[in-house]
Amino acid sequence: MRDENCIFCKIANGEIPSSTVYEDEDFRVILDLGPASRGHALILPKEHFADICELPDSWAAKVLPLGGKIGRAMKAGLGCAGFNLVQNNGEAAGQTVHHFHMHIIPRYEGGPDMVNWTPGTTTPGEMAETVEKIKESM
Repeated sequence: MRDENCIFCKIANGEIPSSTVYEDEDFRVILDLGPASRGHALILPKEHFADICELPDSWAAKVLPLGGKIGRAMKAGLGCAGFNLVQNNGEAAGQTVHHFHMHIIPRYEGGPDMVNWTPGTTTPGEMAETVEKIKESM
């Protein structure tokens, strides 16, 4: 199913031009217009799923291998030292377009510090309570 009002549906299906890195029957991988680093790309399914919670397992099983394939090509072709696979769900997590997509962000030696956080603290009691709340909701 496609959403006729979704810009990523239009890009993924070739209705809007993009700098396409890879395409198959299910996905289009494009360069991000606001890159975090040179080569920053997005994996876009050609079908519409708002986020990972809506993404069927059969589609999800294809995303990680595709991210690895593109990441390996970035390391070989762009000379990056590594890459991040980033996937945001919901506005609070930084999702701005509500069409499932995964970022492939090349990381270069000496490049900017990104996709990091300062570890927090917790207690065994808080962890046990958190585990139970998650388990109860599955």
